Amino acid sequence: MSLHQLSFDLASVQAAYRDGFTVREVIGEALRRSAADTHHTYIHLLGSDEIEPFVSRLDGADPASLPLYGVPFAIKDNIDLAQIPTTAACPEFAFTPSEHAFVIQQLLAAGAVPVGKTNLDQFATGLNGTRSPYGACQNAHDPAFVSGGSSSGSAVAVARGYVTFALGTDTAGSGRVPASFNQLIGLKPTLGLLSGTGVLPACRSVETVSILALTAGDAQAVLGAVAAFDEADAYSRPAQPMGVDFSAGPFRFGVPRAQDLEFFGNDAASELFAASVQRLSSMGGIAVEFDLTPFLEAARLLYEGPWVAERYVAIQGFIDTQPEAVFGPVRTIIEGGRDKTAAEAFAAAYKLKALRRICDRVWNDVDCLLTPTAGTIYRIDDMEADPIRLNSNLGRYTNFVNLLDLSAVAVPAGRLASGPAQGLPWGVTLVAPAFKDLPLLRLADRFHRLVDGHLGSTTTNVASVPTCTGLPSGELGTAGAGTVRVAVCGAHLSGLPLNHQLTSRGARIVGSPLSAPEYRLYALAGGPVQRPGMVRMAEGGASIALEVWEVPAALFGSFVAGIPAPLGIGKVKLEDGSEATGFICEGLGVEGGTDITHFGGWRAWLAAGAPR
Repeated sequence: MSLHQLSFDLASVQAAYRDGFTVREVIGEALRRSAADTHHTYIHLLGSDEIEPFVSRLDGADPASLPLYGVPFAIKDNIDLAQIPTTAACPEFAFTPSEHAFVIQQLLAAGAVPVGKTNLDQFATGLNGTRSPYGACQNAHDPAFVSGGSSSGSAVAVARGYVTFALGTDTAGSGRVPASFNQLIGLKPTLGLLSGTGVLPACRSVETVSILALTAGDAQAVLGAVAAFDEADAYSRPAQPMGVDFSAGPFRFGVPRAQDLEFFGNDAASELFAASVQRLSSMGGIAVEFDLTPFLEAARLLYEGPWVAERYVAIQGFIDTQPEAVFGPVRTIIEGGRDKTAAEAFAAAYKLKALRRICDRVWNDVDCLLTPTAGTIYRIDDMEADPIRLNSNLGRYTNFVNLLDLSAVAVPAGRLASGPAQGLPWGVTLVAPAFKDLPLLRLADRFHRLVDGHLGSTTTNVASVPTCTGLPSGELGTAGAGTVRVAVCGAHLSGLPLNHQLTSRGARIVGSPLSAPEYRLYALAGGPVQRPGMVRMAEGGASIALEVWEVPAALFGSFVAGIPAPLGIGKVKLEDGSEATGFICEGLGVEGGTDITHFGGWRAWLAAGAPR
């Protein structure tokens, strides 16, 4: 392998170290590529003296002992790297922190090596990447087009193959829109899962550090390293179990109604979204149409409501004394928060609470949502000529995610087949409730592989890199799935009278196996709902048709509490030798019942004319 050919996805970097390359050689290649950048990607590229402490700390370390050993990464320049200026793309505002941001500390502990601080829409206010005195950050695939923002430089650094991953921030889509425009994975994690200590906030109550990566597997590895509870951050939340993992299917996904979709004249984007719906369906998904209206209504609150006052509070002392140092569109937005009143804030909070109640109903019908990431993409000169309106268009499908406390992953969906942006990448976003980050990443990984495209603007195809599987390290791995596998054999089967006791708890069917050939099945006496009893036998047993469901562990107790005698919960042995929690029956409980073992299962007995 030649380092010049290294695609810098995580697997290729790890392979380089197994082949004998040193950290200094790999990081040197990252710096060489970064130094040749012409896209206005960096605000500060680390010099050899600045980067040496991060490299030398890995001297003598075992690469296998650190999940991100020697992995180069870039940092959006509103996140602190000790002794390196944090500018937020405003030179007059710049300061030099004495400590690393909490998330940077986690990455350094995992062995990652920072390469530089990246360009952004000033004060993280924008979705296009043009609002910076360090130059409009150009799209990795065509410099005439916007890169997306505000995490513009972070996205371009990854897409151009300068680094393995980059940190951004996401308040209104700033980690997802640039991912879409540069053919990347953009993870907007659950709020509070990544610490905000050492991050200059835009809207502190709804923003998060985000992860931009070439693959979903890389994003998952970074998330596992960086997600940790931070006592010093009042908004930090410890990882919670992800619940039912819908990523392998079958799953249900919400699709906006036709009248809710807006592509701003980009027919090629509309075609790619329709193809994305078909792609998810081919993966075992069932499309369910939903009303996007309340989500859009919530989205408007982010800029039209009092949340913009948070942007003003974040830099109040600076913008009050040096307003001329702030970019025109940015100043207009931030100063708009100066006169927001407490009454407006409470009124908007009440409205958001009501809208969230309405929006949350969608999760009764679907596991995730599929939306465009942005309806279209614009040329830089068009964006600069009409900065407010066109920027607002880019946030149509992203602004509501943060306000509604949802997790989201932007994923490449293909390239635009026609129009002014022909040939440029375009993406969609998968959205789910909080703490569903891992199922979303795994689903995004499956989706990405079916798109069969290159990683960013590199020549490496996504099909050549490892899949996104397993639990990551750190707190996320400790939180685990948080589910219990339950085998059912009777009235709890799909479509039968008691199945609602599972579905109402968010349970998901994961298989329809047979039991080991060690059971007798009885139709028990009594009712009103006819129930079976499955009894394990030392001899004379048979295999019984079952369904296995995943039930959220937090709701398993309430499910078990409703089980009447003589039934109970124990371990059921399956045909493949594994075990699942399941219904068992006391031997005395079958007295007065009918032995129906020869039917092979409850459904077959019902089909033969038994009473329901």
